[in-house]
Amino acid sequence: MLKTLGKFIFMIERGYKHIRIFKQTYNHPFITPKPAYKKLSLDRQDYSNAVLEFLNIEVKIIGELPKRDKILYAINHRSLLDIIVMEHIFSKYDKSGTWIAKQELLDHPFYGNFFKYSGCISVDLNNGKGMLKFFKMLKNILSKVDDLNIYIFPEGERHKGKNITSFQSGAEKIAKANKLDIVPVFINEELEKLFRHAPYKEKKTVQVHIGDIIEEGNLEFNYKVLMNKAEKENSK
Repeated sequence: MLKTLGKFIFMIERGYKHIRIFKQTYNHPFITPKPAYKKLSLDRQDYSNAVLEFLNIEVKIIGELPKRDKILYAINHRSLLDIIVMEHIFSKYDKSGTWIAKQELLDHPFYGNFFKYSGCISVDLNNGKGMLKFFKMLKNILSKVDDLNIYIFPEGERHKGKNITSFQSGAEKIAKANKLDIVPVFINEELEKLFRHAPYKEKKTVQVHIGDIIEEGNLEFNYKVLMNKAEKENSK
């Protein structure tokens, strides 16, 4: 009980501290989009690295992120830790970007401000004009920030079972509309269970598999190829 309480207190206190940090950039009257998104990314990464260190979790990267930017990273989603693990990886590669999130996440009364002021781009799926507004906003941002990457969970919501659920079409539409290459990323851990038992006395390792840029075929097919390859390697 105390172990569970301690990690939530740490994350909440650190989270509220970072909301204040995010706001300084988000509300800055003179900062332009490119340095703003870079700063917000660095601050999200700082938060994520601190959480992983507290939980005593390390990340093993299998594969490599592309050196160039303006990539859409498609990631499986099982836990809040998915975001934290990926921010840690992006910090290792000096990548800046923005997450695509449902509007209800930013509207949440408890943690919504963290996502809003940290630079996430929201999409309102319950509004008939929400998708059109979102695509216009994203295209405008990408026209001003030439080194921005897009981070997305193509399943659309958390999936607590093994493997993945069917991908929604949004990720491929975003990539096509903005001429972004797609890189699949598979987190080979059920991070919800991992988080439940954290923090650990001994270092706990999470494996994250980075696929190649998808040259042909659809995202879900290529993602399953990466996932199956990762699971075969782990079973050896």
